[in-house]
Amino acid sequence: MPYVKNNFKIFIPVRKLIKSFSNAINGIALLFKSQLNARIELIIAGIVIFAGFLFRISNHEWLTILLCIALVLALEGINTSIEIFANKLHPNFDKEIGKAKDVAAGAVLIAAIFASVIGFIIFVPRLLDLFKL
Repeated sequence: MPYVKNNFKIFIPVRKLIKSFSNAINGIALLFKSQLNARIELIIAGIVIFAGFLFRISNHEWLTILLCIALVLALEGINTSIEIFANKLHPNFDKEIGKAKDVAAGAVLIAAIFASVIGFIIFVPRLLDLFKL
């Protein structure tokens, strides 16, 4: 937390801040190294971003697309952390923990389905125009 000394210079705990960002970056790296679904979602995000540039989508469409990408990837991270924690807490099969993991995975699926629908709404008319269909 920043604090003020007698000479009114503000000191920010830079090491602590750097450590926090380092931990977060390590978590993101672990997500993509360990989770096939996260890698697939990242590839799809790259394709969608490329298509956005190709079709010159509007600023509002960019905001929507980027929000969808962030939501799906963030939920994938939360789902992964729940799975890691649940597996550590109870390594053997447990019906209730299985339900919690299923609900977390379902949240990712809901976001991915709605992101796909939004992607179709944005890109299908442009694809139809491109191919004159």
